[in-house]
Amino acid sequence: MSERWWPAPAKLNLFLHVTGRRADGFHDLQTIFQLLDWGDELKVTPTGDPAIERLSGPISIEPDQDLCVRAARLLQRVTGTRLGARIELRKRIPLGGGLGGGSSDAATVLKVLDRLWATNLGIERLCALGLELGSDVPVFVRGTSAFASGRGEILTPLELPERWYLIIHPGVAVATAGIFQAPELTRNSPVITIRAVSPAPIQLDETRNDCEPLVRARFPAVAAALQWLESRAVARLSGTGSCIFASFARAADAERVAAQVPDEWTSFVARGVNRSPLEAALTAWC
Repeated sequence: MSERWWPAPAKLNLFLHVTGRRADGFHDLQTIFQLLDWGDELKVTPTGDPAIERLSGPISIEPDQDLCVRAARLLQRVTGTRLGARIELRKRIPLGGGLGGGSSDAATVLKVLDRLWATNLGIERLCALGLELGSDVPVFVRGTSAFASGRGEILTPLELPERWYLIIHPGVAVATAGIFQAPELTRNSPVITIRAVSPAPIQLDETRNDCEPLVRARFPAVAAALQWLESRAVARLSGTGSCIFASFARAADAERVAAQVPDEWTSFVARGVNRSPLEAALTAWC
């Protein structure tokens, strides 16, 4: 198990409604998390001493600030284990893209080390630990696409219809904190019910991302990419990041538009999945 590369899937926010500001500084949200069959990969090797080492990862993030390392140390501290780990990360999910890369990496570390260290905390306690690391971590710990509310941690699993997504990264990173702290951010979207958006395919033109106008105004590269994709499909920003996406019923249709993406941006096509690839990998190992 310690020699395996474990998936850390990306996610999309099919919509993102900000319904209020909380006393604790966070925001109340409603969103649908769509997991993808594409993302980062991690190798997690347990060791007999308590050191937590990151052997590879994004050079722009110091190891002590890396959510992978922080997740391992949090699990270590809570359980009291004297074991350690070496972590290797193959990074594909762009930083600041709104695809949940750091959160997914942290969730993979928590779930894999919970097995490797035999700490056996269970899903609920792992979700609680994940929430200490970030609002998006619990959805990756639970491992299913879901309707989310609260900070994003109140999750109702969904069986979403199979769709293919073209994702474009316009080459810039957007910091979540800067968007949520912006005074011009809309924070009063009406609360909707889960029945309003499921189980039928999510109609992107009937929902919205409340952060999109702000990101579009502050980041010209995102605005340009949105304008380009909007001329070909219904386009949407994911989360508070810089990546944009469009939904297609067939992979061939997504690939056809992907072939037209200007060279100044990077893009990929991924399939939406209801169950995380990590869950399948852990089940197969057991």
